[in-house]
Amino acid sequence: MSGSSSSLAEQSASRIADMILEEKRFQEGDKLPNEMELAELLSVSRVTLREAIRILCTRGLVEIRRGRGTYVTSAGIDSASPDIRGLSAVESNAREMMEIRLIIEPSIAYYAALRGTEEEFQRIDEYRIRVEEVIAAGKNRTSAEQDFHNALAAATHNQFAMQLMQVVNKSIYLEVKYHEEGTNLATHSIPDHREIVNFLRRRNPDGARTAMQMHILHAIQSSQERNK
Repeated sequence: MSGSSSSLAEQSASRIADMILEEKRFQEGDKLPNEMELAELLSVSRVTLREAIRILCTRGLVEIRRGRGTYVTSAGIDSASPDIRGLSAVESNAREMMEIRLIIEPSIAYYAALRGTEEEFQRIDEYRIRVEEVIAAGKNRTSAEQDFHNALAAATHNQFAMQLMQVVNKSIYLEVKYHEEGTNLATHSIPDHREIVNFLRRRNPDGARTAMQMHILHAIQSSQERNK
């Protein structure tokens, strides 16, 4: 495996670990999605995903049960080491995370509009719809929101963009967990996401960048209102 492929596998392993350890998307004993679904979710090839799973197996966080699938292990959760957790293990200030997002995500939207395929735009829009459905149902929107932003990063076709998304995913998790109640953050997400997708489909990189910037500024404003 080449250096870049190896790096992508490590990033994918870290992302799956975040889903388990930080976001609690998968619990002890849970079966991970099948290979096709998980590869699409992470926007990586199946070859890269298999290597990521191998890394997590080596570290004890998951185990492959022949003929049944890949499962989260209790031992792995109990003894998870900092190298598995990656950037998400760092106790960063939520405000500082939002500032970093304001630096990187508008540019991600810009390059996604330039380089993304129609298929990728369709996938991004499907995640947008999913976010709206989850909000309408009054459910936790963390996973759906992260999927939307991760799909945007994948559409840049920049191998380092997904690595930066570790910060974004952690920030979204903290927003929803600690700051969403009593704010209009979720309400802002709906028109903000629609605007971003609109500019993507029109292949307007400047518009996409501005729309993403406004989306993050709305999140910062809502967080500030919550902390007053």
